[in-house]
Amino acid sequence: MKCPFCSSENTRVIDSRPADDNNSIRRRRLCDDCGKRFTTYEKVETIPLIVIKKDNAREQYDRSKIEAGVLRACHKRPISVNQINQLVDEVETEIFNREEKEIPSTSIGEIVMDKIKNLDSVAYVRFASVYREFKDVNTFMSELKKMLDK
Repeated sequence: MKCPFCSSENTRVIDSRPADDNNSIRRRRLCDDCGKRFTTYEKVETIPLIVIKKDNAREQYDRSKIEAGVLRACHKRPISVNQINQLVDEVETEIFNREEKEIPSTSIGEIVMDKIKNLDSVAYVRFASVYREFKDVNTFMSELKKMLDK
């Protein structure tokens, strides 16, 4: 492992423990050349997942796209970064537990909507308005009515 400070390859592990999510290992390392310490994380490599977009184009799964969508929906809402990360982790776990090599983006969107509905109703409506591509106020209102009826 290269040192991020001096780029030396002469580093060693001084401490290893499971990370907070228990799905990765956190390692504290020491550079023998410059003496600085740094942290690395080791995760199990998963099979590459291909997302089938609405136009049938295919692209590799990218967690940051889900994070960005959820962050936009939760903008200026009383939701912590930890809650957002936990939501994205739950979505990702559900996606990978299906053990499919390809998944439609619509399935991912529905999973996110189910999770975000339990987190914050305003964030849910924001996400739904973009995801479901509301064309007019009537479609928007019908979605709100569904939420209020539950």
